[in-house]
Amino acid sequence: MAGIVQADNYEAIVTRIEHKSRKIESLLKQYKPVEALKTALEGSPPKTKDERCKSANWIVVHRAIMAIKDVDSLFSALDPEYYDILMKYLYRGLSTGDRPTCDQCLRIHEKLTEKAGLGCILRCLADTVNTV
Repeated sequence: MAGIVQADNYEAIVTRIEHKSRKIESLLKQYKPVEALKTALEGSPPKTKDERCKSANWIVVHRAIMAIKDVDSLFSALDPEYYDILMKYLYRGLSTGDRPTCDQCLRIHEKLTEKAGLGCILRCLADTVNTV
């Protein structure tokens, strides 16, 4: 369990998430939603078992996902390294049952599947260790 972040690191993780949140808000004010999404996906805390950290990070990623207006141009600017983690967050968004969130996640999911293929879905669903 050396790779798993323990609960005593909760404050450090939340501090990083808060910093990331401020940076994302700044990018969104500059009308840079793709850069905001990249920032939100970077350093996501999948190795922590602390649901508080995962929830705090989901809020940040959700904010960036909902700011995406042009889904088609998203993937011309998003590097493939982000595809798998984005897919995980899309499934988390779908699990909320919130209509606007689900609609946005489905729009992005469709384009992501076209771009990344079914392997992205399979890797996301098969990875039960690094959950978001």
